[in-house]
Amino acid sequence: MLKIIALLGLLGFSSLVNAEGGYEAVTPAQPVQNPDKIEVIEFFWYGCPHCYSLEPSMVEWLKTKPANVEFIRQPAVFSDLWGKHAKAYFTAEALGVLDKVHADLFDAIQNKKQKLISEDELAKFFADHGVKDEEFRSAYNSFLVDAKLRQAESTGPRYGISGVPALIVNGKYKVTAQSAKSQANMLAVVNQLIAQESQKK
Repeated sequence: MLKIIALLGLLGFSSLVNAEGGYEAVTPAQPVQNPDKIEVIEFFWYGCPHCYSLEPSMVEWLKTKPANVEFIRQPAVFSDLWGKHAKAYFTAEALGVLDKVHADLFDAIQNKKQKLISEDELAKFFADHGVKDEEFRSAYNSFLVDAKLRQAESTGPRYGISGVPALIVNGKYKVTAQSAKSQANMLAVVNQLIAQESQKK
């Protein structure tokens, strides 16, 4: 038993679930980018059908989220394939076209069954959204995008992410469909945690 406890300690995070609250504790808690805000991170993958089904609710939630909430999308990287799609996200971010292509990346992969994993496939996709080929390739192969991809590979494990979608509130709480008992309840739990964290400030 002591060996198991020691092993859990070495993993650097807890998977203890607060069944009543609908969340798991992130242990140790992770620092937030802006201490003046309540940070909410969405871990996702474009190839995940559950992330795709959550997206409409996320879009609606973003329209009404409290002003003190800082929202961050974070592509999860658990394999080379996930990394290809994360790179597409970071490329769109670098080009300033994320709002234009985010929903369409989901649609192309989930509904149109496009793989969008090679540079040429993505170049065509971005060209269809008004991005010149040379501009896409410059961003896609940039140091900035490469650095963000490498950072993404280590970000998920810090929060104990083992699947997506997952929402992290203020570096302290992880909300999943499992912890919240359903995907539909995830944002309700997030809102409760935001209210709880806001009272502490």
